[in-house]
Amino acid sequence: MSVITRDEAQLRAQFLDVHRYTVELDLTTGDETFDSRTVIRFTARTAGDTFVELKPTELRGVTLDGQPLDPESLHEDRLPLRGLAAGEHELRIDTAMPYSHTGEGMHRFTDPTDGETYVYTQMFLDDVQRVFPAFDQPDLKAVFELTVTAPEGWTVLANGITEHLGEGRWRAAPTPLISTYLVAVAAGPWHSVRTEHRGLPFGLHCRRSLAAHLDADTDELFEVTRACFDRYHEKFEEPYPFDSYDQAFVPEFNAGAMENPGLVTFRDEFVFRSAVTDTERQTRAMVIAHEMAHMWFGDLVTLRWWDDIWLNESFAEYMGYQTTAEATRFTDTWIDFGVARKSWGYDADQRPSTHPVAPDQVHDSASALLNFDGISYAKGASALRQLVAWLGEKDFLAGINIHFKRHRFANATLADFIDSLAAATERDVHAWAEAWLRTTGVDTLTPVIESVEGTCVLTVDRAGSRPHRVTAGLYDRDLTDEGGLTLRERIGLDVPQTAPQPIGKRPALLVLNDGDLTYAKIRFDAESFETLRTGLSGLPDPLTRAVVWNALRDAVRDGELGPAGYLETARAHLPLETDLALVQGVLAFASAHVADRYLKPEDRPAALATLGSLCRDLLRRTEDGDNPGLRLLAVRHFIDVAAHPDTIAAWLADGTVPGGPELDPELRWRILGRLAVLGAVDETAIAAELDRDPSAAGQEGAATCRAALPDPEAKRAAWEAMFGGDSLSNYLFTATARGFWQPEQADLVREYIPRYYEDAVAVAARRGPAIAAAAGRWAFPHHAVDAENLALGEACLREADLNVALRRKLVDELDDLSRALRVRGE
Repeated sequence: MSVITRDEAQLRAQFLDVHRYTVELDLTTGDETFDSRTVIRFTARTAGDTFVELKPTELRGVTLDGQPLDPESLHEDRLPLRGLAAGEHELRIDTAMPYSHTGEGMHRFTDPTDGETYVYTQMFLDDVQRVFPAFDQPDLKAVFELTVTAPEGWTVLANGITEHLGEGRWRAAPTPLISTYLVAVAAGPWHSVRTEHRGLPFGLHCRRSLAAHLDADTDELFEVTRACFDRYHEKFEEPYPFDSYDQAFVPEFNAGAMENPGLVTFRDEFVFRSAVTDTERQTRAMVIAHEMAHMWFGDLVTLRWWDDIWLNESFAEYMGYQTTAEATRFTDTWIDFGVARKSWGYDADQRPSTHPVAPDQVHDSASALLNFDGISYAKGASALRQLVAWLGEKDFLAGINIHFKRHRFANATLADFIDSLAAATERDVHAWAEAWLRTTGVDTLTPVIESVEGTCVLTVDRAGSRPHRVTAGLYDRDLTDEGGLTLRERIGLDVPQTAPQPIGKRPALLVLNDGDLTYAKIRFDAESFETLRTGLSGLPDPLTRAVVWNALRDAVRDGELGPAGYLETARAHLPLETDLALVQGVLAFASAHVADRYLKPEDRPAALATLGSLCRDLLRRTEDGDNPGLRLLAVRHFIDVAAHPDTIAAWLADGTVPGGPELDPELRWRILGRLAVLGAVDETAIAAELDRDPSAAGQEGAATCRAALPDPEAKRAAWEAMFGGDSLSNYLFTATARGFWQPEQADLVREYIPRYYEDAVAVAARRGPAIAAAAGRWAFPHHAVDAENLALGEACLREADLNVALRRKLVDELDDLSRALRVRGE
């Protein structure tokens, strides 16, 4: 498979103007392929050669300006167009295209609950050529006209309003000028709920088997959608640029969501079929806001090439959190960002695979796909939050609106955007961009408090190079509340400083970056650190507590705080925590990283016991039913860290946790998965649960449980399913991988560790980027924190011919493995 390079794309954009695609898709031709007939009208500015991309099962015919071309000339997904004269041309291509089961191109899914089939497209980043031929690069925008033939009883959704013509034929309204990767189709017997807002049709769509769950949340989903839509129209002078706004929740989706103009697709786990916390509802609201922001950042104004993906993702990430906080009931979104999302950026930025938010050059489309990571999302959003703190929101929004006006329905670069910002302010935004967007790594800020002539002064030591506008929070002990802390004041600082900052008497605790407005690791002076040991839960602001917990997390990863010390702090303060996002973030790090990786195997049982005891405290605290979200978190994590089966087996048998909640499908599969790890269930129990819940989620739960059984034959079967054949969908592959490796079963699976590197390379080569990424992330033997695993992985990187997606995942996982060894002192 070939990939397009940046240089090739630039040359083709200079050579071509693409005007219109007329695409006819026939989804009635069988289960394996669909028919795709395409007419592309374009202009060559000069005489010369070019190519069009497509990945067909069968190329039936090609004509250029009425003259046939040889289908055999198709090579590595490229069909050459030679000897073009300057002027207008018409290219006609007739193909059969393969359905995908990996979430790429046209994905086909049959719902095990009712046997209904659904298809949808995911064209990003260069997968449009799996659906129809295209000049596949973001700066060759065109109008798209789609006609789809679908089975009777299906509904077809697309970027524009669709019309049923009869006999299964649907026609979508022509799009405005958009990029190839943004074209979207979703077809099937959807359950749909429709309304109008500000004269535009809005719709929600999901599988029929999820209808009742979507209906239960319809009011909330439309409320969030309307609120964000209205808030963006207050921020942006350019009105929403498309003719409708549909949100389709689709099965086996690889991303969280995709910003197709007029038809946003979401993974259908966002249609909640089991109980969820308010933080999870908040996350869904933020994703809705994020994707809607893309209608302007990405769809109206699109990057010219993939080195500027931050112009899409960083902005949508920042706007998603900010607009959710401003426009919906979820006013504390930045807490969740601080404790959960931001750590994604910090981790990615400290690995060998780090890159600038805005890299100077991304060589090709395969490399570009790797940069949709914690840097482009979380770090980029953090940089923008810092920019707003430095620039002021008024000038920031003014610059954005200049940008939209200058580049509507066109393409833009980092330089274009910075020029738009510069037109709205006197500040040197070009220098800011160089310091923040062209550099890598995480700065570290450390307070130094000294006494000068009877008063304390604060100096901030900076390890790094970026300027920071931060707030320092000064906290004193609350004399009326043992362990409590009160905010004395917050002081604004520019780092580097021109002079030490007077702060009066020494505070009991000084928190740099209080308010979390910059992107940097922070440290504490010795007295402040001692105060945190007893007073962390007494900090009055949950966002401050998020900053502190993130700092403790960083200190563990950097070897400055022992993992046992982190657990002790969690045990002391988490039972008193009121913010759900903080509880979730701390428990997740404590279990998945501290207990499973950073502590030595002989210390893990004690860590699990500590976490189990902590969860019991949370359960006791929530017995009155006043905080069902916190209770649900405690139940989930108690299950995950259970070292003995008796309690959770009794819950499963009774169908409820004493005092609630009753066990819904998610909790039942969670318990069954942990019992499988502990050897307390067998295949008969798994099959019985699958009979009870034959849904797609049930199929995934059963795959995880079967792979987790401590039985050699079960392990062999799971391994063969993942690596021996190609029948598993992307979701079933991931579900199986999640069950396979278990710390409790290290001896049983030891023989598979060397096999992993050979077999992962092979499956990545056969099945492409989506499965390669799943194999590198979910199937990696995380539990094996030892020098032998590291050596095997490093040899694989040196010697194997690796798919680029797998190589990136292995680089990251092996760096995390090296870090875990350093934390252990090995």
